[in-house]
Amino acid sequence: MAQDLKSLKTQFLEYCEIEKGRSVKTVENYDRYLSRFLERTKVKTPAQLTEPVVREFRIWLNREPGVAGSMKKKTQNYYLIALRAFLKYMRKQGIESLSPERIELAKVGGRDLDLITSAELGRLMKGPSGESLQALRDRAILELLFSTGLRVSELCSLNADIDLSRDEFSVRGKGEKVRVVFLSPSAKSAVADYLKKRGDMGEALFVGYGRGGTSGKGADKKRLTSRSVQYIVKQYAVKAGITRKVTPHTIRHSFATDLLENGADLRSVQALLGHANIATTQVYTHVTDKHLREIHRNFHGKRKV
Repeated sequence: MAQDLKSLKTQFLEYCEIEKGRSVKTVENYDRYLSRFLERTKVKTPAQLTEPVVREFRIWLNREPGVAGSMKKKTQNYYLIALRAFLKYMRKQGIESLSPERIELAKVGGRDLDLITSAELGRLMKGPSGESLQALRDRAILELLFSTGLRVSELCSLNADIDLSRDEFSVRGKGEKVRVVFLSPSAKSAVADYLKKRGDMGEALFVGYGRGGTSGKGADKKRLTSRSVQYIVKQYAVKAGITRKVTPHTIRHSFATDLLENGADLRSVQALLGHANIATTQVYTHVTDKHLREIHRNFHGKRKV
């Protein structure tokens, strides 16, 4: 009797979480993409999952309205990546279905970076003013993001027992991979000032506070979420007079760009960002391209006649 794809999907998601050690967020995304595929295509068994079925689904995705017109190619690829991983799992289990190699991802253009200038970054970092607990927390958040290049999820997972006697600490990133990040003197000072003012024994490093930013009665001591940090960064960007969109990831871009502009090599930046593949880091080659243009300008065509 042929196995039901919905049951196989459940087994696949459990496999991703337990054997493959994928994050909860990744498993949730796979579940969402695959559920939509099964709901749309109405396929019930592995044998029914054919190239024409996938092609019809891709046509539907391409015509599905997104936030700005049709769904972005990158978003479409998320569905295909999940489906390909599912097919690989079934093949590993000896279940006959479509070969995962038959699914090609849509070609996407170069990735656009949300970049801000050095002057804008400087104004952003100066945003949190005063000595209230909330201001000290927000200053520590901004300084840590720029000093370490942390992803916002990595920042939110930090605990208050961070060792400030050292200039570095380990963080667990995507795929449960551990890497070392480094504290600048200003970041270390900002975190120390924040922790000194807090004076509580809460586990999370960054927590929410009530109006006024105090830790008094009624304060919300829950760990900050990624969305909360995104909101905090956005507010200070507005305060700094930056008209373009600014997110915690924008500061991560600034971290990488700053390193490359000051002579760091791409491999080192890859390690500091926690990218599994250097191709991901190569999105920053616009910085090294600029450096090459300067070399060409300074050294080309200087022969003596």
